[in-house]
Amino acid sequence: MKKTIVLTILASFFMCVANAQEDKRVKVELKTNMGKIVVELFNETPLHRDNFIKQVKAGTYNGLLWHRVINTFVIQTGDPASKKAKPGVLLGDTEEKPEDLIPAEFRVPQFYHQRGMLNAAREGDDVNPEKKSSATQFTIITGRIFDDEMLDRAQKRIDEWTNGQTKLTPEMRNTYKTIGGAAHLDGSYTIFGRVISGMDVVDKIQVVPTDENDRPLKDVKIKKAKVWKK
Repeated sequence: MKKTIVLTILASFFMCVANAQEDKRVKVELKTNMGKIVVELFNETPLHRDNFIKQVKAGTYNGLLWHRVINTFVIQTGDPASKKAKPGVLLGDTEEKPEDLIPAEFRVPQFYHQRGMLNAAREGDDVNPEKKSSATQFTIITGRIFDDEMLDRAQKRIDEWTNGQTKLTPEMRNTYKTIGGAAHLDGSYTIFGRVISGMDVVDKIQVVPTDENDRPLKDVKIKKAKVWKK
């Protein structure tokens, strides 16, 4: 009986600690022309967290477009060239200085590409074998629901991209089969935050009409990004 009481107290203590850590997560509001999205940044990925806060405070995202929108996959923003881009121009390829890139901070299976997660965009492995992240470009995962066969195929791709270092756990597989996401990206892109409010806005953005380069035909932009205070 005493042992049970002690274990219960310990469980409650660790839950309170975890909740306190989540409460201390920095939150950022993205005010778009289609509504507001609020995200929280993970303390477990401090390099990406601090860089994102720096970019927000510098006004980097104010006026930028969601330049890559793929239904049931992602919406992407952060290309500085998108601020004054003419209609139809291909975006997302703006070159970045090597010293500005952010070292990868993979935290699988703690964080993975379930619906609503923020991941950092990056160049491909052929030119970026260390999988360093863009200093400004990121995506919000909308994703899709997977079945077991699809997850098995995703695992094969993950094995190829990570040399077998990343495995989908039973919990991850269950999440992908119920909540959805983009399983094949696990272990290759850094997850550094998640949407806590405004997924309805994300869903509205992901279904807008786009051109052959996945750019919305009608501009969808971040009007203002700011560190969010209750």
